[in-house]
Amino acid sequence: MKIAVSGKGGVGKTTFSANLAKLFTREGYEVYAVDADPDASLGTTLGIPEESLAKLKPVVDMKELIADKMGTDGAYYPLNPKVDDILQSHSITVDKIHFFRMGNVKGGGTSCYCKENTFLHALVNSLLLGAKETVILDMGAGIEQLTRGTARGVDFLLIVTEPTKVSVQTVKVVRQLARELGVPNVKVIGNKIRNQKEEDFLRTSFEPGELLGVLPYSDDLADAALEEGNLDLPAGKLGTALEDIFQVIISRTV
Repeated sequence: MKIAVSGKGGVGKTTFSANLAKLFTREGYEVYAVDADPDASLGTTLGIPEESLAKLKPVVDMKELIADKMGTDGAYYPLNPKVDDILQSHSITVDKIHFFRMGNVKGGGTSCYCKENTFLHALVNSLLLGAKETVILDMGAGIEQLTRGTARGVDFLLIVTEPTKVSVQTVKVVRQLARELGVPNVKVIGNKIRNQKEEDFLRTSFEPGELLGVLPYSDDLADAALEEGNLDLPAGKLGTALEDIFQVIISRTV
């Protein structure tokens, strides 16, 4: 099962990704939790100690590894390097969650990162098309790590949004790009819902059946964000809402 999670900064997509990973491990799944957002903190949210995270290099920064896989000389390099072996050797494992960081795909106006970008795309392809375990890919507001080939291997693209016009607009932009890439299931998760008015706003902002579920605002979760994460799942109304969304995902992919 392969799930990509996107959403603009601050909407809670990383916390949602972490809780989704915990729900899968609770059911006995092995999970690859991939931090593909350079500005995210998925590892911390999962409860991995900062000292351990500090030692884990983003894959894109592993120059020797990339050189070994891609070749170091000349203008030509393989477009489909073998990368399966790095999944275990370059990750941190906690419980049944295998965490690793992709690193930033170099953007416009910078020196060429052609080999690094190709290497990252190969790694995403290996995860999204080859791994038998569950993959949760925590991305930024965009979905640059997906190509037409890898996108078809995603069971779900879940776009997290707050009940604001700006956040909803981000969803629609990402949704259109995902459809162009051929992602089969694009769904929306409403987050930080404080009242019925906010929920109604989200339900009228999207197509029928597009909103997979809504999560209430939680003071406990906001307080927890000030501390190092852990593997405990939220309780109360938030825990129930997460469980409902999880059951919908499981029922549509098994």
